[in-house]
Amino acid sequence: MSYSPISHPTSSSSSPPSGVGGNGGRRRRGEGAAPSNDVGPSSSRRRRGRTTDVWPEPFLEALAIQVAVDAARSFGRLAAAPSLANLFQVCSTWRAVSRSYPLWARLTRQIWGCIHLNHTTWREEYVYHHRTSWNFRAQRYVHATLSFDPFDVVGPEGLICRCLTLSDQHLACGFADGTVRLFDLSTLLHVGTYQPQLDGGLGLHPRAVSGIAISGSRLIFATLDGDVHVAMLGSGAHLRRAHMGDVLSDGALVDFAACDRWWVGLYAGVPGRAFHIWDGQTEELVFVGGMLTDPESVRGWQMLTELTQFVARVRVTGHESVVACTSTRVITIHLRDQGVLVLDQRQYRRGLIVMAMDANAECYVVVDTRGQAAVRRVDTGVEVCRRFVVRGAGEGRLIGCMNLGYAMMCTRGVIDVWDVERGEYLYSLAERVEEVNVIVANEQLVAGYCGEAATIHLWIFGAR
Repeated sequence: MSYSPISHPTSSSSSPPSGVGGNGGRRRRGEGAAPSNDVGPSSSRRRRGRTTDVWPEPFLEALAIQVAVDAARSFGRLAAAPSLANLFQVCSTWRAVSRSYPLWARLTRQIWGCIHLNHTTWREEYVYHHRTSWNFRAQRYVHATLSFDPFDVVGPEGLICRCLTLSDQHLACGFADGTVRLFDLSTLLHVGTYQPQLDGGLGLHPRAVSGIAISGSRLIFATLDGDVHVAMLGSGAHLRRAHMGDVLSDGALVDFAACDRWWVGLYAGVPGRAFHIWDGQTEELVFVGGMLTDPESVRGWQMLTELTQFVARVRVTGHESVVACTSTRVITIHLRDQGVLVLDQRQYRRGLIVMAMDANAECYVVVDTRGQAAVRRVDTGVEVCRRFVVRGAGEGRLIGCMNLGYAMMCTRGVIDVWDVERGEYLYSLAERVEEVNVIVANEQLVAGYCGEAATIHLWIFGAR
């Protein structure tokens, strides 16, 4: 697969203003200047020069970070780089700050939410994320497909994909027969299959995968009967069951999400037991409670026999909080307080499309049954941008996903891309695919599974 390099200038180059940095256009003695009795610059110029010289580097770094953050909040993350370029052109002292290693580490974390260095320097890491985000906006990507051997599948449930997840190196998909398939993103090859032992269970589909996550070197997934399984990637270790479910006591585990610190299961079927929260480090269950899915109890039980409906959805965000929704309600809770602190909760009388809800580290998006989408901050519930209308919400099955700056909404095989910082429609992906069952995105990729062809479509936006 080939990918041509993409360059995106962050700002136009221009020389420093006259009198600031360098010679500034002033003539020196001996270069045609008339003799003068002056022995140096004026007192005001001396003060200005002295002020610039004595400003400490930590102060200038803090100023640069504040300028970038303000630009990102006001005009979007892509505006941070031009604002920094203008700042660094003030004079040579300020340009020197642009070579600070800690500065780019903090900028990359605060603007792009990246805490892991995957390139040689943090400046290169920042540039990579900036160019990748620009690729999303400018519709620059490479399309590829992933497939697996269908002869390994026993029964039609083995081709029904229930969930997808992405990391920097892998894509994992969970199926209705309890199988999880792992793909290497560098080679686009199927590299592993994980399947728990079949122990029977309540209903026709107790082993259907309801949620999946990749946390560091761990693959974590849960099934409808409440079991949670863990496998270490690349170690050759066997799949192990970290938690044994109890359907009669808890109901069906309708969705599952995880990060390094927390695992969260969303259940439906038994009143007052909607949320199960585990400590991701010790794998200890630390909280059970919540009534979010109490009105959906019957539908929760039906999921064990019918795989056509989705009762609720849950997502872990970057603020140690979790966002969950049903067809009528959205709730945000703080995980460190073990579900006690409710950050925000909202009722939607017109109803929500559960499969169109998703969250990134800071915000979440919901779409009501009329197709009106709202993007809100996780910590405050404040709307980030103007509301926008998603086409096709009433015509077919709408599913959606989002990353830090963009939302992808898919209906009838057409995937629309929206800028969630502005509420602006950008474009539709050029490829018209078969009916997409599940869709997922991170900062570099968008992936969707088409059940009829048993094919995973992959759109690669990462800068090269």
